Amino acid sequence: MPFSNLPPVLAQALSQRGYDAPTPIQAAVLEAQAHGRDLIVSAQTGSGKTVAFGLAMAGELLGEDGRLISGRLPVALVIAPTRELALQVSRELEWLYQSAGARLATCVGGMDPGRERRALGMGVDIVVGTPGRLRDHLERGALDLSALRVVVLDEADEMLDMGFREDLEEILDATAPERRTLLFSATMPTPIAALARRYQRDALHISTVTHDRGHGDISYQAMAVAPADIEHAVVNLLRFHEAETAMLFCATREAVRRLHASLIERGFAAVALSGEHSQNERNHALQALRDQRARVCVATDVAARGIDLPSLSLVVHVEIPRDGETLQHRSGRTGRAGRKGTAVLIVPYPRRRRVESMLRDARVTAEWIAPPSAQDIREADSERLLAALLAPVEFSELDQEIARRLIEQRSVEEIAAALVQVHRARLPEPEDLLGNEAPAPRGPRAGFEDTRWFRLNIGRRQNADPRWILPLLCRRGHVGRGEIGAIRIGQHETLFEVPSALAARFVDAVRRTAEGDEDGVDIQPMEGKPREEPGHQRRRENHGGPHAPKPFKKRAGPGHGHEGRPGPAHKKPWKNKKPGGER
Repeated sequence: MPFSNLPPVLAQALSQRGYDAPTPIQAAVLEAQAHGRDLIVSAQTGSGKTVAFGLAMAGELLGEDGRLISGRLPVALVIAPTRELALQVSRELEWLYQSAGARLATCVGGMDPGRERRALGMGVDIVVGTPGRLRDHLERGALDLSALRVVVLDEADEMLDMGFREDLEEILDATAPERRTLLFSATMPTPIAALARRYQRDALHISTVTHDRGHGDISYQAMAVAPADIEHAVVNLLRFHEAETAMLFCATREAVRRLHASLIERGFAAVALSGEHSQNERNHALQALRDQRARVCVATDVAARGIDLPSLSLVVHVEIPRDGETLQHRSGRTGRAGRKGTAVLIVPYPRRRRVESMLRDARVTAEWIAPPSAQDIREADSERLLAALLAPVEFSELDQEIARRLIEQRSVEEIAAALVQVHRARLPEPEDLLGNEAPAPRGPRAGFEDTRWFRLNIGRRQNADPRWILPLLCRRGHVGRGEIGAIRIGQHETLFEVPSALAARFVDAVRRTAEGDEDGVDIQPMEGKPREEPGHQRRRENHGGPHAPKPFKKRAGPGHGHEGRPGPAHKKPWKNKKPGGER
């Protein structure tokens, strides 16, 4: 259905930008029942909501001649949670209302406040800003909202989550009571409903959120990996997909900093976005992504709000989202405006049940897949290289001259092989995931005649599995896979052995790596060897001789937590210890 009943200036602007038909949310706000009313709109990220509220407020902004009802004071205000989203909204409204002669001002943190105050003083029609900066201008007398005809709260749920309730209330209290209020929010929690009741009148509810899955154009995938393999899985995902633009989500600034540095070291063209970056740094990073100087963006949830990258086709949840809403907000960076996208969750083995529950709550169907192996990546590289070389192309005279010179000195096979080598040399090497390697063969092994046993505070109830326990022990104890002996998994705990000659070094490494480790695993040395109890699971046994340790008897003791985390009764024995190994 094409756009209809639009003012000529807006219809012309949409046509010039290639808009042939409205999205569902744009069509809904243009219906007769929505004209002139307060609106509560539930719409997913990437549904075209910026243009939707730009069209919805046209009745309050445009006169009969199609020109903006202009004066010295603003007639429209749009409030967004982040700088990037506010800047994006401002760009959209600028082209939409350019022919109507609209004057816009953007007021966001990180920009020059003096310059913003001068722009407001010269007279503007539409103001777009973030809550904190708008409140600051309001309190300083630089922003006068008495003539406001319409106010838009974009991503209102996110603004409340970020603690902007007081800012929003102060701003809305300063507006004219007869103003029109448009509230856009992906979700409708109780605080949003309370805000609507206080500041809206007879609001019309509009929802285009589908309930079968988060986004119809996004393919969700999940892969379970060993906790120590997460970074390697990220590398292999990037190499396997070779997406034009990919976004990696982390939970903290420190995690963003660490992963970004690791990717740069490996040769990826990557940028980082988090709260510690200035607006100038953010602008440079986003421009690098848009002009393809960078292809990977590592970001926190808040820093990525409002980012619109048309070439973004891959989203990777490096750290698990806190809930289903965050999952959909993150994933919604891709699969926009009819384009296809892929969202991948990297799930540590102990947290698979939590992720499965989150996916059910979010009504998202994800395919559980194995992480791409180095062989998978090399095969994909070969297919991409062949496709690129066999694609039709026009050769210049200089290209043909160089080709003739090469053929005079080398065979065709040698030239083709050199071309393949040059192509592969530009690509970062894939990683071998420890958790996917085959377990050590069973049977007697030299060096395990005399061993020391240790205990972990996790067992089958926490999804304990040698595939992720073994890499974890190697990481925490600074040992190789071949230096871990038998691993025996019980209901609530796991026992493993280390050669006695390495035990002291292992203990020292575990003590040091325990500080700041968030995997929730507590490693303690045992006295003697475990006793046998029928029914206990024996994993990765590597002894069969007379020195083979016997299965252990389950120890009575306090309960253990879920997701591989110890219960409150457990204490880490190697934290905050006195020098000299005193315990």
